[in-house]
Amino acid sequence: MLPETYPQVATTVRAVLRDTLGLSATRADALDDDTPLFGAMPEMDSMAVAGVLTEIEDRLGILIEDDEVDGEMLETFGALVTFCAAKTLS
Repeated sequence: MLPETYPQVATTVRAVLRDTLGLSATRADALDDDTPLFGAMPEMDSMAVAGVLTEIEDRLGILIEDDEVDGEMLETFGALVTFCAAKTLS
């Protein structure tokens, strides 16, 4: 079951990816839960991850610890949003 904050967090994460990675609005709007990110999206390299996570922290007011960042969390748009939504509840 998804947290009730999921839709708002998804909108924020989508905006962060658009702004940080320079995605077009059309491309960002097409992101869905199954869209692969790290390793599949050329813009989402290891350097971009740091910027994306920092911006997510700022916009959502959460803290993402280094030991929480892994490939599973960054595998898909849905995985990243689910992780961030859970962080907003803690």
